Amino acid sequence: RSCAMFRAILGHGSVPTPTNAAPPATLLVIQADNYDWPMLFRGCTLRDGRSIRVVQAGWSDIHVHVDTYSSSGLCVEVARPARKATSQEGERYPRTVQPDFVLIRNEVKTPDFDGRGLLNGLLFADLPAVNSLTSILLFCERPAVQGQLHRIQRRVGSERFPVVAQHFASSHSALMYGYTFPAVVKVGSAHAGAGKMMITDHHQMSDFRSILQMMPKEHCMVEPFIQGQADLRIQKIGEHYRAFRRQGISGEWKTNTGCSIMEEIEVCDRWRFWADSAAEIFGGLDILTVDAIVEEGTGQEHILEVNGTSSGLHPDCEEEDNGYIEILFLTRWTGPFVFDVAW
Repeated sequence: RSCAMFRAILGHGSVPTPTNAAPPATLLVIQADNYDWPMLFRGCTLRDGRSIRVVQAGWSDIHVHVDTYSSSGLCVEVARPARKATSQEGERYPRTVQPDFVLIRNEVKTPDFDGRGLLNGLLFADLPAVNSLTSILLFCERPAVQGQLHRIQRRVGSERFPVVAQHFASSHSALMYGYTFPAVVKVGSAHAGAGKMMITDHHQMSDFRSILQMMPKEHCMVEPFIQGQADLRIQKIGEHYRAFRRQGISGEWKTNTGCSIMEEIEVCDRWRFWADSAAEIFGGLDILTVDAIVEEGTGQEHILEVNGTSSGLHPDCEEEDNGYIEILFLTRWTGPFVFDVAW
C-alpha cells in the first residue's frame, strides 16, 4: 500500500520494463519481533527496474563475514527468517545472502543480547543503511546520545531544548551524586525500563553504590525523579512527524512497564523543533523519537532521551508509518525511484 501511496504523492505513472533482466537487489531487514517486511516491499522496484528481495531476520539468527580480497565481499549467513516474514518461493534456510542495503529495526544491545560484533561487521563492509550504521553503533551507548542532547541544549538554550539534568559516573567509585532526591539511576545503557531504579535519599544511594560495585564494567547515570503528569513521544520518520501523550493507569512510576493510555495529539512547533534538532546528531538521523515527561503541578516539559532507528511504532499508526519507512528507505537508496504494485 505504501508504494501505491507514494505513487499518489508524486504522481508517477507505470514502471519502465528493464531491457535485460537484472538480479534483484537484496535488502536485509533486522527485525525479529514484528511486521512482514517482504510483504511490505512487495511490488517495489529500484530506479533501474530491479526488483527488491527482502531477507528479514533477527540479530541472533545471523552471522557476518566480510573480506576485502575476494569478489564475495560481505556475506551474511541467515539461520532462519523472522517469524512473521513471508517466505518467498524457492527460499531455504539456512542461507547466505549478500545484502546491498540494511534496515535495522531492532535494538543492537539488550539486557540479554549484544549484537555489536555483528553490527561492526556491517560497518566494516560499509553497507548503506537507514539510519546510518555509525549512528546505530553510537546509540548502543546511552551516555554518547545524552551528551549530544546536552550539547544541543547548550547551543539553543534550556527553554527551547529542556533536557533533564544528569550525572554520569564511570563506576561505583565515581558515583558522587550531589543533586536532588528522589533520583533515578540507570545502569549501563538501560533500555525499556530495565536497569532503572528510583533512589529516595543519600542512604539508599550508598546502598546502590555497593550494588554497582558488583558490576565493575558498568557505568551509570543519575537524574532527578520527576513526578509525571504524562509522557510525551515525538516521532520523526523522514519529513513526517507524530506526537503521542501517554498516561499511566497502574501506579507504576515507569509508565512504559505498566498499563497506560496512549493517544496521538497534534504536533506543535516546539516539539517539531526538538525532533529536528535531535535529527542532526551523529551525522543525521532519518528515524527517531524524542521522549519527554510533563511535570505534575507545573506542566513543565523535560526531555529524557532520544531513540533511533529501532523506535517502536504505535499500533494504530504502524501500517502508515511502516509505509513512511519504506518510502524513506527507497529514497535514500536510489533517489528518485519507480515501483509497481501487484495487488
